Amino acid sequence: MKFFIDTANLKDIAEAQALGVLDGVTTNPSLMAKEGITGADNIIAHYKKICELVEGDVSAEVISTDFEGMVREGEALAALHPQIVVKLPLIADGIKACKYFSDKGIRTNVTLVFSAGQALLAAKAGATYVSPFIGRLDDISTDGLNLISEIRMIYDNYGFQTQILAASVRHTMHIIDCAKLGSDVMTGPLSAIKGLLKHPLTDSGLAQFLLDYQKGNK
Repeated sequence: MKFFIDTANLKDIAEAQALGVLDGVTTNPSLMAKEGITGADNIIAHYKKICELVEGDVSAEVISTDFEGMVREGEALAALHPQIVVKLPLIADGIKACKYFSDKGIRTNVTLVFSAGQALLAAKAGATYVSPFIGRLDDISTDGLNLISEIRMIYDNYGFQTQILAASVRHTMHIIDCAKLGSDVMTGPLSAIKGLLKHPLTDSGLAQFLLDYQKGNK
């Protein structure tokens, strides 16, 4: 399972990279704005900084909602760095753009996926990644993890190569549950990734080891 971090915060990205388990980064206009990064030139410069920090894929999102605009933006983003994956919304023109980029060998991440049918369309269009938003489904009392399970079954039935990128991951148990269900990738905050480190028995066991060592060396 690949671990992506969902942020535009360079400090968090660097910390996850230093941990040695980071495989990539996803971000979006909202996350950019959260870090105070606005304006096309600043956003482009920030994507370049992210690519310099990590070795894996970096999803860069288009803001156009029409086919021509997505193609224009996506081609410019893909030209920035070999690690860039063009992030497209799952709307009709987004699927058309996904097919266009797939035919040209440009990798894509189809985002804002909330149903198995949408994920099927993205795979048919040749998406590299599909991003079902499990946390947002949970927010409206719908089982987000069930969507991961449905997509996994459909993709396995037909041998689709599109990778399931579980997005809107909110906490550590989301990561564990997605891993159980066979999600290829998860993207979430640094706190969810670091949460995997925690267990009270690890803390108490280490404390006892250190105490016994100190006793034996007095």
